Amino acid sequence: MTNASSSSTPAADVLRDIKPPVEFPHTWLWFALVAGGLILLAAIIAVVLYFLLRRKEIPAAPPIPAHVRAKQKLDEALALIGQPKPFCTLVSNTVRFYLEERFTFRAPERTTEEFLYELQNTNLLLPDQKESLGEFLKRCDLVKFAQYEPRELELKDLHGSAVRLVEETEPAPVPAEVAAATPNPQPATT
Repeated sequence: MTNASSSSTPAADVLRDIKPPVEFPHTWLWFALVAGGLILLAAIIAVVLYFLLRRKEIPAAPPIPAHVRAKQKLDEALALIGQPKPFCTLVSNTVRFYLEERFTFRAPERTTEEFLYELQNTNLLLPDQKESLGEFLKRCDLVKFAQYEPRELELKDLHGSAVRLVEETEPAPVPAEVAAATPNPQPATT
């Protein structure tokens, strides 16, 4: 019997010599390739940033002044005039938040008594405005906390008091010639 290995060709049984080492390109070539890649990447990032920053930015809308927002809220409150408690809550909160924003006076976090006591020691409002505000807030508190049910005429009077206070304390408008003479603080874009 013959062996299966003996039937193979004599060339398959011959040992081959070791292959010589593979030569890698010089180290400086690798360094140059990596450095070139980094420079190319930095250039691409720079171009993208340049075009992103050059795009004309849409100017943000100017903030709505506190007195304008307060008047809008007071107008919205009229829709609740048939519901005294929600109406008085919205109207008194609107006035409190307006006063806080307009005069940086912390009104919403305080009780009516605390707020009025601290207000008496300031010159933020005129004496008749302080008195009117005190009366307004006490009348609102009666509805909010004592379950007093005023008629629609009384609610409209409360609303009118709130609107009057906002109108009396809103900042004076800047005359057109003063606004035109003021240089524009925005940087010029090319």
